[in-house]
Amino acid sequence: LVGERLSESMGHGVDEQLQAGHIVPTTSPWNTPVFVIQKKNNSWRLLHDLRKINEVIEDMGALQPGLPSPAMLPQTWTLIVIDLKDCFFTIPLAPQDAPRFAFSVPSINAMEPHSRYHWRVLPQGMKNSPTLCQQFVAAVLSPIRKYFDNVLIYHYMDDILIAAEQKETAEEALHQITRAASAAGLRIAEDKVQESPPWRYLGWRISDHQIRPQSLTLKTDIRTLNDLQKLLGTINWIRPSLGISTEELHPLFKLLEGDTSLTSSRKLTPPARAALGKVVDKLTTQTVHRRKQNYPVSLFVFYSSFQPYGLLAQWIPQDACPLIILEWVFLPHNFGKTVTTAIDMIAMVIQKGRERLMFLDGTEPNIIYLPLDTKQLTFLTHQSFVFQCALADYPGQISIHFPGHKIIQSFNSLSLLPLCHLSLTPIPDALTVFTDGSGRTGRAVVVWRNDEGHWESDIHVVTGSPQIVELSAVVRVFTRWPSAVNIITDSAYVAGLVSRLEHSFLKEVSNETLFALLWKLRWLLNRRIYPYFIQHVRSHTSLPG
Repeated sequence: LVGERLSESMGHGVDEQLQAGHIVPTTSPWNTPVFVIQKKNNSWRLLHDLRKINEVIEDMGALQPGLPSPAMLPQTWTLIVIDLKDCFFTIPLAPQDAPRFAFSVPSINAMEPHSRYHWRVLPQGMKNSPTLCQQFVAAVLSPIRKYFDNVLIYHYMDDILIAAEQKETAEEALHQITRAASAAGLRIAEDKVQESPPWRYLGWRISDHQIRPQSLTLKTDIRTLNDLQKLLGTINWIRPSLGISTEELHPLFKLLEGDTSLTSSRKLTPPARAALGKVVDKLTTQTVHRRKQNYPVSLFVFYSSFQPYGLLAQWIPQDACPLIILEWVFLPHNFGKTVTTAIDMIAMVIQKGRERLMFLDGTEPNIIYLPLDTKQLTFLTHQSFVFQCALADYPGQISIHFPGHKIIQSFNSLSLLPLCHLSLTPIPDALTVFTDGSGRTGRAVVVWRNDEGHWESDIHVVTGSPQIVELSAVVRVFTRWPSAVNIITDSAYVAGLVSRLEHSFLKEVSNETLFALLWKLRWLLNRRIYPYFIQHVRSHTSLPG
């Protein structure tokens, strides 16, 4: 019964495509498998297995690296959303290429010769079909874009959005697009034309002023790594519009660690469930806005002890609602380096925010607000290479004075980048200590002169590499002396770590002993109130003295 049903379904599928003119009988020597799959409405869909064909086709690549953002649609502009019906099946294949997309339909028990057909239109499953579809539709829309230069036309695959300041202009653009599409053989789904709010476009629900995701159900029954990856993929898509920070998602990202098999077991921990609860809450409460026409966009950079983050927004003081939130800017959960400094991360947010606004609007931020004081800004401008690179060729204004808006003020009470207690020069009248370590014996040694001028030492044993032993010695220094201290270490590795670790982001490493020492050292440095100086000096040399 199942075999008869499948055979009958395939026959219906082939007849349907024949009547539509999408396939024709052929004598082509090319032949790849075809089968049917059942859709949610219990109907059957003809599917051509083109994997072997795709292996010999040159990949055209993606024409659109991302989705258009509805936040760039001016508030109160008239919108019209249209959908092209069966876009692939309305675009003809080149006649010389069509026979390569042939398939055979077998008969039961070989009662008759196989029937062979080839596609006349773009087949689903061919890797370049999406790109060719985009090119074809873009060519149809191109002259209309030029004619209506005051109209925004968003096009992604078979979804088209028209935005115009005047309703009449939007309707005229729709009329011209309909005519051009019909002339090119494209069909507009009349029952899917949207001319009034809320408009639904590319997963978003758009009103005259605000934007939120359409009804979205998150699968919270996590059993495997693949389930978790799908969940985080959905969250990553919506988080720039809902303000879901990397810190809030940290418990979920932690679950990605471990066995890399897609079917490996995963289970939500209590912190992960709490994080998911915050996401669900923001799905129902958070929105972003459509931009206000003729007002510039600024970049706000906020400091957090976990990671800095940014906000692309318009600040219009004279308006009743002066803050127009367009998009949030977050950094990845982990970086390539074990230690990423706070300055590095602030520079990343600046660079990412500038690049994102250039992508969205083709402009630079009007003002970049930074969580720094005057002294820090002056120092970074003159001394930090990464900070200088992040602001290279920036034509706008830099400000350390954030607007007095309740939402902005609520972000960590506008925490400034904490002062770093690392001194770049030796500290006068401070104790000087010397550290060394041996990977062979495991001894970590700290030596200093006491107030009477006598040498004292602190020796403990650590299991691990020479770097771990040297690091443990320096951790002992910061544990014993919260006061001002000068440290001379034999390890360039340790000196470099200490100079970068204060208020930094620490990536977890597989060596548990090393990570525990790094975590403790960062904890000690972040809580210091007195300065420290550290320098690397090679102690094992043949030089006298």
